[in-house]
Amino acid sequence: MANNQPPINGTVQQRKVLFLCTGNSCRSQMAEAIVNTYNSDRWQAFSAGTKPAGYVHPKALYVLEEISIHHQGWSKDASQYDALDFDLVVTVCDSAAEDCPIWLKSGRQVHLSFIDPAKFQGDDDIVLEKFREVRDEIRGKIPQLLEQEYSTLENPTRLV
Repeated sequence: MANNQPPINGTVQQRKVLFLCTGNSCRSQMAEAIVNTYNSDRWQAFSAGTKPAGYVHPKALYVLEEISIHHQGWSKDASQYDALDFDLVVTVCDSAAEDCPIWLKSGRQVHLSFIDPAKFQGDDDIVLEKFREVRDEIRGKIPQLLEQEYSTLENPTRLV
């Protein structure tokens, strides 16, 4: 089970979130990096895939670098985290929602749909712009979700 102990000496308790996708090469990697950069005071982020691609997409790393995030991730299989307890599991692509409709381990499951920027075709500038759009959408939606979830975890009787 996830740790539901109150904060010690007034310190903020860090929660664990898993971002789950199919290939774990773009969206879930960007979500992990963004949370570990901007929300690490309350959340520790992990990412994994149901069918890992075996690499992190170079354009995902590039658009993270554009916002000064130096991500050193690698594509991981979800089974790698079977023994780890999560407070929250967020599926970030429709394929993962279909392949993994139920996370059978600990943690509340939520789905946020983001388009797969790696599926766009065209010249590099067009594809790179799609990666930026997804990165910015993740930067907008994920922190809001985490703030809401953190409040719920801290006040379990509160209805959201």
